[in-house]
Amino acid sequence: MTVIDLESYEDALATYDPVMGLEVHVELGTRTKMFCGCSTELKQDANSQTCPVCLGLPGALPVVNEIGVESAIKIGLALNCEIAEWCRFARKNYFYPDMPKNFQTSQYDEPIAFDGYLDVQLEDGEIFRVQIERAHMEEDTGKSTHVGGATGRIHGASHSLLDYNRAGIPLIEIVTKPIEGAGARAPEVAKAYVAELRELIKALGVSEARMEMGQMRCDVNLSLRPHGREQFGTRSETKNVNSLRSVERAARFEIQRHAAVLNSGGTIVQETRHFHEEDGSTTAGRIKDNAEDYRYFPEPDLVPVAPARDWVEELRKGLPELPRLRRKRLKEEWGVNEHDMQSILNAGAVDLIVATTDAGAPSDQARKWWMGELARNANETGRSLDELPVTPAQVARVAELVTSGDLNDKLARQVLEGVLAGEGDPDTVVEKRGLKVVSDEGALGTAVDEAIAANAAIADKIRGGKVAAAGALVGAVMKATRGQADAARVRELILEKLGVEG
Repeated sequence: MTVIDLESYEDALATYDPVMGLEVHVELGTRTKMFCGCSTELKQDANSQTCPVCLGLPGALPVVNEIGVESAIKIGLALNCEIAEWCRFARKNYFYPDMPKNFQTSQYDEPIAFDGYLDVQLEDGEIFRVQIERAHMEEDTGKSTHVGGATGRIHGASHSLLDYNRAGIPLIEIVTKPIEGAGARAPEVAKAYVAELRELIKALGVSEARMEMGQMRCDVNLSLRPHGREQFGTRSETKNVNSLRSVERAARFEIQRHAAVLNSGGTIVQETRHFHEEDGSTTAGRIKDNAEDYRYFPEPDLVPVAPARDWVEELRKGLPELPRLRRKRLKEEWGVNEHDMQSILNAGAVDLIVATTDAGAPSDQARKWWMGELARNANETGRSLDELPVTPAQVARVAELVTSGDLNDKLARQVLEGVLAGEGDPDTVVEKRGLKVVSDEGALGTAVDEAIAANAAIADKIRGGKVAAAGALVGAVMKATRGQADAARVRELILEKLGVEG
């Protein structure tokens, strides 16, 4: 890979203001494609989910997916956009092997949603408003697999394989207006915007928005202009960035790269760029055409879309609580600070904690287990929390067993370990492993008597007023009972038997 000279981030921001434009493609979760009845189910045999329409065969006529239109309107409303009373599709003409029709059915100058905004919260609590230019409907392309090269890209490959199953899957493209004024926080703003948009999309139920699966991907447009200048610089477009961290890294890298080129007297080329996850760099793709070069023209085979106003208002009334407002409400209900709430959000634990409390667990217990033991396991196994083989109901049951005194924290961790290992639900694991707290007063009394007898010197200290020394005897009893005693009750018994008040 070619080594690219970079300006230091601080020096770049001392001279230039970054201007960003973010284009996010969201793959809708419809059962069928945007303009035909082919299934959108994933991981099927290559080219098994195609028909004359999505392959663009002569004489095949497309029909608009109603759920796709409804999803687009919901997204537009949630982004505070105007919803067009009348809009239509266009043909975007350009050649790609994975475009079976040799054009993409999209929207150009007449999108279904326009002029909106999304308020995003940065990690220190600052709210930054990102203006939305448009949200429009289109279709996805097929998938090219380049074989024989070292990088998986077309350069150096011996041949390419084409799978058109994805061609025609509904997409919503959400385009921001130029994002100005973020300064050194531009990469953070980009990450926060995509994160908030992802949460919004998931809340609307129109897509799972799993970036690692390509259901949501971001093109990061970036340019620099010297301080005090109004005219934008030449932009680059880093394509198909598919994680929040990568969005931030791509923006930061391009700021440093642009600054280095400009400071050396060079010229920024308007082009697409490829992002490299392994080191956070970008490399040149193709020279970026202007919109006119796509030769847009109205799609003659599709009628215009004219959403009825009463339908739009009905969808508006049905919108769920928006993520930022929901987080604010939960933060107050849970009694957590901003930092803790941000950690919960970053871990992807908000919905899991809510579901666990809905299943009967106190919110502090739900947070404790998801953000503690389960987060540790997810980190160690390289999975997200929602990929762990444990349900909120099972976590709630563990919390219930702790509250009832049947488990202590140590035993509860072992129960969760068993659930994660596939040994069954919490009660089954407790039974199989024999993990219940020892609550038999006789058995506990015997263990306490033995601990006192074996540690006479410590017992004398306690009788002499050094109550803190009771911890050592508690530890001895816990060891003898394999951690299955109630530590608080053990301490009470020790002090009772030694005639000391706690």
